[in-house]
Amino acid sequence: MFEKISKYVLIVLFNLSLMFTYGQRTQIMDRPKVDERIEILSIVFRLAGNQEYNSDVFKRYIDRVNEHYGPFKEHELITFVKKVKNENGIGYDAVMSMAIHLDDKFNLKQKNSEETLDKRWSKDNAVQFATLLQKFYRDSNSKRFFQKNQALYNEVQKRFLPIYEHIDLGWYPKFYGKEPSEKFLIVNGLGNGGGNYGVSIKNPRGYKEVYAIMGTWSMDSLGMAEFPLQSYFPTLLHEFNHSFVNYLLEKDTIIFRDSGEKLYSVVKEKMNRQAYGSWQTTLNEALVRAAVIKYQKDHNFSSEEISRETNEQLDRGFLWIEKLVDELDNFDRQRDRYPTLENYMPVLAKAYQSYAADIFSLDAAFDEKRPKIISFEGIEDGQNTVNSTIGQLKINFDKPLLGQGRSFRGISKESFPMIKGHRYSPDKKSVIIDWDLEPNKTYEIFITGNAFRTADGIPMKDHYLKFSTK
Repeated sequence: MFEKISKYVLIVLFNLSLMFTYGQRTQIMDRPKVDERIEILSIVFRLAGNQEYNSDVFKRYIDRVNEHYGPFKEHELITFVKKVKNENGIGYDAVMSMAIHLDDKFNLKQKNSEETLDKRWSKDNAVQFATLLQKFYRDSNSKRFFQKNQALYNEVQKRFLPIYEHIDLGWYPKFYGKEPSEKFLIVNGLGNGGGNYGVSIKNPRGYKEVYAIMGTWSMDSLGMAEFPLQSYFPTLLHEFNHSFVNYLLEKDTIIFRDSGEKLYSVVKEKMNRQAYGSWQTTLNEALVRAAVIKYQKDHNFSSEEISRETNEQLDRGFLWIEKLVDELDNFDRQRDRYPTLENYMPVLAKAYQSYAADIFSLDAAFDEKRPKIISFEGIEDGQNTVNSTIGQLKINFDKPLLGQGRSFRGISKESFPMIKGHRYSPDKKSVIIDWDLEPNKTYEIFITGNAFRTADGIPMKDHYLKFSTK
């Protein structure tokens, strides 16, 4: 009898523990969801022509969007949006910032908008946008669109749940030395493709709501969104790091200015392509990305996963990322002296001076690791007399590649060859491309590092290949 009671008590205690843990978790971070405000803003800026909101990856959903909203491309809201986006550069996270500053009736939350709404929105433009959005919602019968797609939204939320459940929320306050005063929310942006955004708002009670708006860029064989852990989990880690990082640089920008400007002058082109338009944004992004790798190390990710993430950041232009991760390890070993990362920022500023001094050698060191094309067989780069009957191109590299897939992009559809297939040599140092060429035609191809990379994830630099057939 005692044994049965003991087992019953243990079961009750275990269930109570689970309830407490889950309750504590949901107080800090909500379960993932699709948010109508995010979707309607994504759709509006799709209609307005913003490239970052015109992904067609989730075709099953985008076809429905195009069918329903196609007739409204000339709506007065879209005309207004085109005007303000051209005048003020409204795009990317400014769009998502507006979305979370609207209530569920698409009224602007004016009490908090001036403090946290992206500065690319003026007060007058924000008010007019909200008014026109309400009209657009009615005119386009958007209520019906969202009701018709509710089952799809539910399925997406369900599929993303394992990513949410995998994250260790306790790591953040432990590492940063700061208890979160924010509420974290995960939103699935179905029309955002590979775009992910970290935006925030102060709610009426004064604390921040921090959003990780996750793009949707992976599909299963049936065209339904899927969320592989290795692709989406680092991104989620990334977005939530922002709320612990961004304020640190804002508190004292002066000690980072000189080194930040020097680093940015070298990597500016790459950063601009990622919409990081200042040295401050670049340094914030670097620290966030280093923190992701630190999380991976603290949670015993495999060396392959850590190497892949590190090389991804090096390729993006964060050439000092390895040194920055080492510095975060140094901080973590001195918690008795530096209980918070905020305490450690002056030390980090000194480290950044060395990164700026070494930036060209860091660039050269990573470039040395990249696989490089050493020759083409069948044609020469820039050749004007290529025989159009050549049915294949062999590309030889100086290092073995991963040997999975191919990655090319063109200048135009007209100047891109008809590629039929590819295969790798046994040593993976060559890839053979099967294609069809036409006579008397000029071809232009960018060979990219998306697929052509080493086994540990180091990509080649894009190579521009141009030739003409006879």
